[in-house]
Amino acid sequence: MTTSTALAEDRTAPGRSPAPPSKLSASLRRLTALSRAELVLLVRNRSAIFLALVLPVVMIFSIRASLQQIDLAGTGLSIAGAALTGGIGIVLVQVVYMNLVTGYVTRREELVLKRLRTGEITDREILTATAVPSIALALLQCVLLVVAGAIAFDLSAPKRPELFLVGLVVGLVMMSALAAATSALTRTVQTSQLTTLPLFFVSLFGSGIFVPLDVFPDGLASVLELLPLTGVMTLVRHGWLGGVDGGDLLTAAVAALAWTAFAVFAVQRWFRWDPRG
Repeated sequence: MTTSTALAEDRTAPGRSPAPPSKLSASLRRLTALSRAELVLLVRNRSAIFLALVLPVVMIFSIRASLQQIDLAGTGLSIAGAALTGGIGIVLVQVVYMNLVTGYVTRREELVLKRLRTGEITDREILTATAVPSIALALLQCVLLVVAGAIAFDLSAPKRPELFLVGLVVGLVMMSALAAATSALTRTVQTSQLTTLPLFFVSLFGSGIFVPLDVFPDGLASVLELLPLTGVMTLVRHGWLGGVDGGDLLTAAVAALAWTAFAVFAVQRWFRWDPRG
């Protein structure tokens, strides 16, 4: 019997079955399927898509208008650079955080999350898949902001792309986790417009989105550096525009990672899967 014949007989021998898929491949398959379904739901929700695409653009023009009233001398920032990097912060807050709070609450109150937990899919996969469409939309908008900066505003490509990407990835994870944590405090879809406002306003005016921290007094700036999104904004802004020393970057990275770890812990500890109504 030749070797090829033996191999053929071994493949067709009765009682043999293909090797079961690994846990990782099975998890990826479930995650992909659920993420695709979530993406279809997002695409069908035209009002959500419209708001996610238009509101950040409106906010960026508002940032630019406010920056024209501020003396940026000594900060090393131009109006265009500050506005576009602030636009990334707007995308993280509005497209990821605020959109996901509504998404988690909607699926919880409609018993979608509860039904999903009866299958093989894990809690982590459910939460991640729900966040994937918002994260993908936010990434697309961030790419468009970088391209717009290069074409329309004569900004260079990110001077430290690795720093820019680290800040962006940490921001996406943090905002997704904070959204899941905030949903635990939110009773209905309507009240999600209220429960998201504190972080929205604190981030807009205290994390360097509307007003760079360099224009604040040193004491106040030191306090604002402890806010959730401030570290992310520092990494993103200086990853794109450059001009910061290693000590400030280390402080920003530690603050951003600490808030991300806290948000993940809060989700594990307090996230609600059953309706609150």
